[in-house]
Amino acid sequence: MSAVLEISDLVVDIRSHRTMVRPVDGISLSIPGGQTLGLVGESGCGKSTTGLAVLGLLPVGGRITSGSIRIDGHELVGLKEHELREVRGRTVGMVFQDPMTALNPTQRIGVQVAEPLLIHGMADKASARRQAIEMLAEVGLPRPAEQAERYPHELSGGMRQRVMIAAALICRPKLLIADEPTTALDVTTQDQILRLFRRMQQELHMSALLITHDMGVVAGNTDAVAVMYAGQIAEVGDTRTVFHEHSHRYTEALLASIPSLETPRGERLSSIPGLPPNLGGALAACRFAPRCGYAIPACTTETPQWTSVGTLRFACHAPRTTDPSPVAAGGQSEGAPS
Repeated sequence: MSAVLEISDLVVDIRSHRTMVRPVDGISLSIPGGQTLGLVGESGCGKSTTGLAVLGLLPVGGRITSGSIRIDGHELVGLKEHELREVRGRTVGMVFQDPMTALNPTQRIGVQVAEPLLIHGMADKASARRQAIEMLAEVGLPRPAEQAERYPHELSGGMRQRVMIAAALICRPKLLIADEPTTALDVTTQDQILRLFRRMQQELHMSALLITHDMGVVAGNTDAVAVMYAGQIAEVGDTRTVFHEHSHRYTEALLASIPSLETPRGERLSSIPGLPPNLGGALAACRFAPRCGYAIPACTTETPQWTSVGTLRFACHAPRTTDPSPVAAGGQSEGAPS
């Protein structure tokens, strides 16, 4: 199956007058047609920057230093701004983290949903408005014609998220990038939004990149998962394999931190010690080593190489398959394989 999105060896730098950070450092990803890839990891690991890089929406001081981003085989890196505007909305739709800040507070909902059609010359004003109301109905907004006349502050968080989805899908893009689409929503609304994503993806036959810090969100909503840490991909594979046969110690730590109904009352929840590294400072050969209870000497001196086991690919010196004894975070394990 041919890939709709192909990212190869992508490096993104963000510079200010005092510092330079590299939130994306040589990652490669691929999403086949009609499938969903979950990009998961802690806050600050570079997930959102990856999504923004696809559309050329990096913050001030940000630039793609090297690498390739292809949509249906067409290279996006190096395109001029007016060329990228042709891609945004029409070929690639994006749902941003916070709909309250992403939506224009001074414009009515219907105008904002219809705007991509007008920008890309895909409809006249009357047709664009009609299609916007139809799309608002498609995403489950009650009384869509009435809601189209409202402003963002008049809607609930879940309704605003549905509006963002409608605006992202109005041009029927080939790829949807959803950046933390369920953040700050209650559990019931989260489930409704995720069901909506799956339904719309099937109806429009589009691919999707689902960016989230929540392993629970990717569990039932993706075909494959890429685990990202400190600007790099740590592990990637089909969703079931990543959840049940993962090898990287960071993936193991993320999954262990998911609350479970089976956790005994009063038992302390698992957490990952320490904090992610400063991406503008010196980094260990394995970036997770300072927080890993299974680290061995090679983790701090040698960059781990990619290993393939079936459909799973990972880069770890002390993977779960070797089952070394755990030690204190950042320490060394006696008898662990080198």
